[in-house]
Amino acid sequence: MAFKEYGSYDGVGLADLVRKKEVTPNELLDEALARTAKVDPQLNAVVVKHYDYAERQIEKGLPDGPFKGVPFLLKDLEYLGGTRTTFGATIFKDLVADHSGTFAQRCLDAGLTIFGKSASPEMGLLPTTEPRLHGATRNPWSLAHSSGGSSGGASAAVAARVLPVAHASDGGGSIRIPASACGVFGMKPTRARMPLGPDRGEGWGGFSCNHVVSISVRDSAVMMDVLGGPEPTSIYRAPQPERAYGEEVRREPGRLRIAFTDKHTYSDGTMDPEVAQAVRDVAGMLERFGHHVEERAPKVPTNGPEVMALIVGANVAQPVRMVEQRLGRAATEADFEGLTLAMASNAQNSTSVDYVAAQTAAFQISRVLYEFLDSCDVFLSPTLCRLPLRLGELNSMSNDFSLIPQILRSYIPGTAMFNMSGQPAMSVPLAWSKSGLPIGMMFAASFGDEATLFRLAAQLEQERPWKAKLPPVCAEN
Repeated sequence: MAFKEYGSYDGVGLADLVRKKEVTPNELLDEALARTAKVDPQLNAVVVKHYDYAERQIEKGLPDGPFKGVPFLLKDLEYLGGTRTTFGATIFKDLVADHSGTFAQRCLDAGLTIFGKSASPEMGLLPTTEPRLHGATRNPWSLAHSSGGSSGGASAAVAARVLPVAHASDGGGSIRIPASACGVFGMKPTRARMPLGPDRGEGWGGFSCNHVVSISVRDSAVMMDVLGGPEPTSIYRAPQPERAYGEEVRREPGRLRIAFTDKHTYSDGTMDPEVAQAVRDVAGMLERFGHHVEERAPKVPTNGPEVMALIVGANVAQPVRMVEQRLGRAATEADFEGLTLAMASNAQNSTSVDYVAAQTAAFQISRVLYEFLDSCDVFLSPTLCRLPLRLGELNSMSNDFSLIPQILRSYIPGTAMFNMSGQPAMSVPLAWSKSGLPIGMMFAASFGDEATLFRLAAQLEQERPWKAKLPPVCAEN
């Protein structure tokens, strides 16, 4: 190992060492690559490796940004000019981007050393990362279990201490789900807080957003300061924060009104007893902090999964159609996985009127959540309603996809509603099961109020620190 103390620092801390010339970007990159070599054969988290690109970044001189020299992974859904981005799909396995996305360019401008792409399910569609193209990404807490998705590679790499922070994105829970499954911190920002251009004005009808997963709350906050903000093509803008989020993590949260539930989002669903108990334990801890805590939950309409399926399906069908136009033929399972093709086909059977009806239904769900979070500061619920899935439970190449909606409804009923509302929500690693699997707690706040969540997260991190909890597959071991 090139820099043995690497794992003791978060990204902000590593950048500070570079500024003080106590370590070089080359030493940090060498350490990240050595750690990748140590654990990735077991995890399969880093599926596109462009180490030469990272070395050239350093050789030509990194920008003097706040994360100068910190090793970083982009998710395999983000363009970085001159490197491969596969979207986890066979048809794109050799696609080399001719430009960088705004988010990726801001990462470069911040001084991050981007040495690869982290695994994602095909097109980012599932809450597990098992694409046919790259194979399954395994959970560092248990290799038989999923690392979550769609930011499963990022979360596995961060959990295994390959690097302290990595790019993630969230269209229906894809930051929070793998953060919970892998025992790391993940904040889904307010809609339009982070850039999605220049190729898109919004993702999945406004549901999707970029950010990171991290070990420390501080890294997440400072990353939002550095990478966030509108771009010239932004079609709407998030509320301006009162102060830098990096400052918020040093402020006390005050006495918050916190509502919580240990029940499934839908009355016909069941909650894993260990997960429910973890929620009650955390609620009790919050009460001991002096917060006002009460058990109640929003009465969310039950049509959320159908709304998501229609809107996401249309957003999947569009790139499939573009591929078909380029190929001059219909896409087949040699190009895309069966689930992708099925979603695209179903979307073709829906009308523009159906799409507008789904948008209207999403607005009604959002209205319920807005009104609920007017009556409290924070809403606590489990990120996942059961422990992480076993690998193979969700099969994107199955001949029968009828089980997938049932599994999604039971497993992740509460994440996507905050994508519909655009409100910020975070998964905080505050509990572990008897079998040693992480259990994340989800906290949501009003639109634009990441500040409250960051202050609360910092309080939780101090009271119940998770950094020293290391999984069995870990570069520190």
